[in-house]
Amino acid sequence: MKVKNILITGGAGYIGSHVTETLINLKKYKIFIIDNLSRGHKRLINKKAFFIKADMKNTNILKKIIIQNNIDVIIHLAGYANVAESQKKKRTYYNNNIIGTLNLLKACKNSKVKNFLFSSSCSVYGNTVKGVNERCKINPVSYYAYTKYKCEQLIKNYSKKYKFKYIILRYFNVAGASNSGKIGEIGNKDSRLIKNLSIQYFKPNPKINIFGNNYNTKDGTCVRDFMHVSDIADIHKKCVLNEKISSNIFNCGYGKGYSVLEICQIFKKLKNNFKIIYHNRRPGDVGHIYADVNKFKKALNWKPKYNNIRKILLSSIKWERKLHS
Repeated sequence: MKVKNILITGGAGYIGSHVTETLINLKKYKIFIIDNLSRGHKRLINKKAFFIKADMKNTNILKKIIIQNNIDVIIHLAGYANVAESQKKKRTYYNNNIIGTLNLLKACKNSKVKNFLFSSSCSVYGNTVKGVNERCKINPVSYYAYTKYKCEQLIKNYSKKYKFKYIILRYFNVAGASNSGKIGEIGNKDSRLIKNLSIQYFKPNPKINIFGNNYNTKDGTCVRDFMHVSDIADIHKKCVLNEKISSNIFNCGYGKGYSVLEICQIFKKLKNNFKIIYHNRRPGDVGHIYADVNKFKKALNWKPKYNNIRKILLSSIKWERKLHS
């Protein structure tokens, strides 16, 4: 039985650590992690994986890692992902997200890489009023969304050039923490509603900032499709194991939109002294988006295990308690 080698970039990050946890015990696969730890965390590195401290800046180093470890599959999760920050630091996001992805793709030349999975974003669609499917028009509003779409285009081009298959996963809003209790989200609270609520749960006077209450939605606040991080990780596992899938793009969500205010009302049942503070809209935020998920459910024969917004919130709170205990 031939062992396949998987390289996960950003494997010390929130989603990367969950993907690693899901894949690590598969018998036919050996997991290698690249992370520069600028936003990843040592605590999230799986001890059963082979960890290499590196980043996406140097193509030669990436090529050396890929060739020496006979990498078959790349799961590319490394990248900056803060919408508001991307509007202010466009050059940083260009270099880290676009150039970093380009360097990784160039490093695949003359390698054994046959499959390339990429974490893209639903933000490439921009504002919508109904569930978006993979054929919908691309209309990135934020610079972060623009970088993700440019990366998608690069991957498509290089897949033809170097003869590998790609799967682009357009994440909707990822939240929650692993049932194992070992991993969850660290930091990045500025742009994560459920992470922020989980932090506030342990405060004597909990409060949350809502940016914009005049969007064209049912209650004026942004509508998002929240998906449990363990379900996202399971989709990656399905993509790795299903070798018959051709190059493709899939939306990753539950197909249901919750407004920011709705999530806050659920939280209020847990903490009744909870206060909401409204602010102006943030540049780059879209008002309304949720997934049409028919394509990937059918292609992967996949069903969610954690499709419950209250459970997602409670898993995040449980992790936050452990993080600060």
